[in-house]
Amino acid sequence: MLSILVVARLPSSLVSGGDKLAALNLGVPITLFLDNARYQKCALVTAVAASLNIELCYLPAYSPNLNLIERSWKFVKKQCLYSKYYADFAAFKTAITDCLSRTHTTYKSELDSLLTLRLQLFEKTQFVPV
Repeated sequence: MLSILVVARLPSSLVSGGDKLAALNLGVPITLFLDNARYQKCALVTAVAASLNIELCYLPAYSPNLNLIERSWKFVKKQCLYSKYYADFAAFKTAITDCLSRTHTTYKSELDSLLTLRLQLFEKTQFVPV
């Protein structure tokens, strides 16, 4: 069965993104994977998801390895923060922006190996919707 997998970071992402998905009239199940931040479980997120027939699935607590954005930020921190000093905020911001702008060129091969979906699979699992 075809389904759509969406990963959102903030409740506002779900509201605006959910409306856009609903407007497409895709006719397939949509599962939204969220981290376990408290604001992801607020009434707004739950209500919008229910109204759009979107299934919510929360990543386990303390599992940054499952959250691709956490891997991305780990890479950026390694490139821009480790053993580096910035005299002012402007220099720091420039370093971060420069790193992010080179993700599809200079750092592509490193990120391709870091941001994979190769996860450990388990036999006889049970999915419990929240």
